[in-house]
Amino acid sequence: MKFTIQKDYLVQSVQDVMKAVSSRTTIPILTGIKMVASEEGVTLTGSDSDISIESFIPAEDEGKGIVELERRGSVVLPARFFSEIVKKLPKETVQIEVQNHFLTVIRSGKAEFNLNGLDAEEYPHLPQIEEENIFKIPADLFKNMIRQTVFAVSTSETRPILTGVNWRVEGKQLTCIATDSHRLALRKATVELENDAQYNVVIPGKSLSEFSKILDDSNDLVDIVITENQVLFKTKHLLFFSRLLDGNYPDTSRLIPNESKTAVTLNVKEFLQAIDRASLLAREGRNNVVKLSTLPEGVIEVSSNSPEIGKVIEEVQSISIEGEELKISFSAKYMLDALKALEGSEITVYFTGAMRPFVIRTVEDDSMLQLILPVRTY
Repeated sequence: MKFTIQKDYLVQSVQDVMKAVSSRTTIPILTGIKMVASEEGVTLTGSDSDISIESFIPAEDEGKGIVELERRGSVVLPARFFSEIVKKLPKETVQIEVQNHFLTVIRSGKAEFNLNGLDAEEYPHLPQIEEENIFKIPADLFKNMIRQTVFAVSTSETRPILTGVNWRVEGKQLTCIATDSHRLALRKATVELENDAQYNVVIPGKSLSEFSKILDDSNDLVDIVITENQVLFKTKHLLFFSRLLDGNYPDTSRLIPNESKTAVTLNVKEFLQAIDRASLLAREGRNNVVKLSTLPEGVIEVSSNSPEIGKVIEEVQSISIEGEELKISFSAKYMLDALKALEGSEITVYFTGAMRPFVIRTVEDDSMLQLILPVRTY
C-alpha cells in the first residue's frame, strides 16, 4: 500500500475514529486503527467492540485532490502512536507506505517514522446492517437532543439499562428519555421516517456522547438505522455503530405528574445564578442540598445551610406563582444540570408537594421536560 494524503483530512479522520479505540481491550488488535486505501479513497476504522467508527476520506472532494493512490492495500497501526505522529508531522502532505511484514513508513517533509503494523485481515469485521428502516434527523437538532438528555443517565452499573438513553419512535415522533432514578430528562422531536416503523431501544449514554463530539453543528441530515442489537448513525463520510443495551427500559410515564399544586414561573438566568450561589455552601454539606420556599408577593427564597461553614439566603422575584405555599429541598447539581439543558429564557416549575417529583418546562416549548426528585431534609 502506498499513497499521499492531505494532512488535515487525515488528522480529522484519525481524531474521529480514535473516539472508539480503547486501551483497555481484551482483543489486542483493537488498540489499533485499521486503514484501507483504494481508488475511491482511504477508510479508517476504530472499534472497542461496543462502538465502531468508520471514517472515509474521498480521493477528491468538490474537485480538490485529497488522496493520490500509488498502490492499494490495508494495514492496522497502533492507534496511540499513529494519532500523535500524524498531528505533529511538519508538512501539509503525508506519504504512507506499507512494506514487508506490515512495516509502515510515514513520511512528511524531512520527518520519517517507521511503525510496526498488523495484518488488517485479522481486524474484526464491522456489523453488516440491512438499511431498510432509516429515519433522519438534522445534525444540530441531534446534538441538542443528546445534550438535553444524556447527562441524566446513571453512572452506576447496578442497573445497566439506566446507563443508556431510551429512544422511542412512534408516528414520526422520536422521544428520548434518560433517568438515573433521581432525575429524568425528556426531549421530543419530529423525524423523517420512510415508513411507519416503531422502535423502542436503549442506546448507551457513552456512545451518544462520543458521537455528539464528532458531529458538526450543521443542518445536514444524519441517517439512523436501528436493528435488534445495533444502531448505526450515518453522516456524509462517517459510519458510527453502537451496540444497544439489553433489557426493558422502565416505564417512566407514570413518574411524570399530570397536575400540580404550585406552579412557579421564573427567569432562567436569575434562577440559575441564585442556585449556583447557594450551591457554593451546599457542596461541603451532605449531598449538595438547596432549599426553596415561596414567600408572599411572588418572591421565592433560595437557601442553603452547612452547619460547619455557614448559610446563604437569597430572594428571587418570580414572574408568577400560582397555587399553594411550598417548602422543598433538592440537589443543587441536579437543578443546575436541568436548567442548563433547557432552552429559552423563562421556565415554569410544577410542584405537587414537598416530597413529590417536580417538573421543569420551558414556557415557549413543550418538547422538553426535566423532572427531579426532592430530598428529604427533616
